[in-house]
Amino acid sequence: MFKHIVFSSALAGIGAALFLSVLQIFWVTPLILQAETYEIAAEAVAHEHIADDHAHDGSAWQPEDGWQRTVSTISSNILMAIAFALMLTGAYALRKPPGILQGLAWGLAGYAVFFAAPSMGLPPDLPGTSAAEVMARQVWWLGTALATAFGLGLMFLQTHWPLRMLGAILLVAPHLLGAPQPEIAASLAPDALQTQFRWASALTNGVFWTVLGMLSALTFNRTQHQP
Repeated sequence: MFKHIVFSSALAGIGAALFLSVLQIFWVTPLILQAETYEIAAEAVAHEHIADDHAHDGSAWQPEDGWQRTVSTISSNILMAIAFALMLTGAYALRKPPGILQGLAWGLAGYAVFFAAPSMGLPPDLPGTSAAEVMARQVWWLGTALATAFGLGLMFLQTHWPLRMLGAILLVAPHLLGAPQPEIAASLAPDALQTQFRWASALTNGVFWTVLGMLSALTFNRTQHQP
């Protein structure tokens, strides 16, 4: 069983990661590069790096534009997708999906847990955007993801209404508390570019989780029937 889980996760993860990488390279990355031009221009005027989480450390290595950034993007996407696929196939091992539609449902749940719910309080931002303290954002993001995962599990995997109500409370609790926000909200990139980036991130991640959910269910069922 462990071999089937790892093998099917690797296949599904690589397939979904390549699909995501193509969308990012032709849609998301150009928006980031465009935003970086505003950041570079501001740095040139002020003769210093912007004091936010997106500032670049001149002594640290970072991939250059072109093949280095492309390879780095694809590699990180593959590792991330395989890790997420392992989580999905682990759930399949406990509750084997009857078909590709069940995998789609699990994929959409993953999208809600790891992107949609956290993005309601901490939407993806372009370089040059002010942000709250890193640790506070990480704690809120992790708490929101966990609350959303348990909330969805209680609402859709339980039959007792008190547990379902508890699940609904968990879904809204992080947003009632509110995500940490910067003292002064500011962005070097135009608002239109920021909006376009957030829509692009939401749609590409939605496609990624849809593909990953269906592929993981398909590969899991196929490898189960292999000798």
